[in-house]
Amino acid sequence: MNKLKLNNQLNNKSNTKGFTIIEVVLVLAIAGLIFLMVFIALPALQRNQRDIQRKNDLSRTLTAVQSYQSNNRGQLPTDWSSFVVSYLKVDGDDYRDPDGSAYGFLGGTVGTVPTDMKYSTGNTIVYMFRNAKCGGENTVGGQGSNKIAFSMKLEGGGVYCVNN
Repeated sequence: MNKLKLNNQLNNKSNTKGFTIIEVVLVLAIAGLIFLMVFIALPALQRNQRDIQRKNDLSRTLTAVQSYQSNNRGQLPTDWSSFVVSYLKVDGDDYRDPDGSAYGFLGGTVGTVPTDMKYSTGNTIVYMFRNAKCGGENTVGGQGSNKIAFSMKLEGGGVYCVNN
């Protein structure tokens, strides 16, 4: 009888509830993989969102130039700082790069591809090409003195170009 009592006590101890060390390690490993995937994917997603905003800003710039041209007999702006204030920063809008830096306009030579994304001051460069239109990532000569193309180097790689 004592032998039976001893066997019951041993069986009761082996049936206790809880997780084994292997189960805990497995759960921690899976959680670690999930966190790793999130931390790898998140910066790429944020970079892509900033580039989308830059493309929208460049399209907004072209729309503002077209509005300026309709108000000024088809002429292109000559004073870009007043153009930005009058046409791009309307009603308290903020015309800035998604990283917080200001945009700066830089005249480019038709046929060249933008190489720099930022000025040494930290401002984001918007390249302007007069008498040009977009031809992929570079610009080609356009017909008409009131034609303009804008392009900018993107953070995720490549160049985005829009023209009227």
